[in-house]
Amino acid sequence: MGIFRRPRDSSSPSAPAIAEFWAWWAQTKPSIEATLTDGLPTDILEEISRRIRRIHPQLQWEIGHGGGKPVLTVTGSGMAELRGLAERWRLAAPKGGGWDYHAARQADPEMLNQKLTLGDHEFDLEYVRLGMRADEARARVHITAYHPDFLFVPEENRLQVAVHILDWALGEDDVARWIGDVKVATEEPMDSLTPSMLSAVVQQIAEPFLEPNWLTGEGRTPRGHPARLDVRFPLHRPDHPLCDLHVAVSLPYAHTNPDRLPVGPSASALREFEKHLAALGDRAVLAVRETGDGLRVLHLYADPESGVVAELDQLAAGWSEGRAKVASTPDPGWRALAPYQP
Repeated sequence: MGIFRRPRDSSSPSAPAIAEFWAWWAQTKPSIEATLTDGLPTDILEEISRRIRRIHPQLQWEIGHGGGKPVLTVTGSGMAELRGLAERWRLAAPKGGGWDYHAARQADPEMLNQKLTLGDHEFDLEYVRLGMRADEARARVHITAYHPDFLFVPEENRLQVAVHILDWALGEDDVARWIGDVKVATEEPMDSLTPSMLSAVVQQIAEPFLEPNWLTGEGRTPRGHPARLDVRFPLHRPDHPLCDLHVAVSLPYAHTNPDRLPVGPSASALREFEKHLAALGDRAVLAVRETGDGLRVLHLYADPESGVVAELDQLAAGWSEGRAKVASTPDPGWRALAPYQP
């Protein structure tokens, strides 16, 4: 277990750039709407890009249409580290005004039969086929993407086609939830399907996992005593977009069995502590429990701007079986969870 330094709950350093973007947008939106049909002028395109880059250099944006409205999407293009930032941008958007705003690309099945130009090559997407391998243990679908023109373009272009296809078939967040490995091929995979079938395959994989459960494993502590590990599964980053802060709550317990695992009053006290965590609602999610040698460590992901860390400090201060500790570190990509994933 690492040592984490706890920052105070505070506003995102990108908050001023987000506020400036929306103030500029309110002034410029009439000009944008007046030129949507014929295409945005270069100066407006460049200004939108400049202001989005001020929020974060790797954010991308696009304007489209959906449900009869113009749509502005700002996205991290699948980078988990940027999902929360894009969501904060969306939440700061003005209400109404005839536009929709999204923090991730939405599914757009009609695009699956269009043509996609990358560089100097045009791909007719009607010829795309996907090999789909269901991985029920990991609740994922592994993809092999094929197009006959992949023979004539570099690997980077092939992967770009695959990414566009997946986003249009499922939407960016469902790609993050349910798609595993993505490969490209210059020969059509056996039993391949059209991209329009991907949604149905994902639905079959996802159905048993719509309600998260806990996976339990056993091991040994550094002192050689039994240890227990409980991992919430599945746990999807897009379902908790504002939870950018990893929080470790360490709770020593006094009542143990000979294996140094909690029993009796300690087991009851630990369960009661977790009930308080559940009351935090969407502001935090419990991801992992590590138990052994008289110590339980709870790993949570929390919204750093919600005051959760201060509340956890208060809860820890009331723990009666030893000195509880709360430590946190920014982890918008949820990298601390990687060792615990199946």
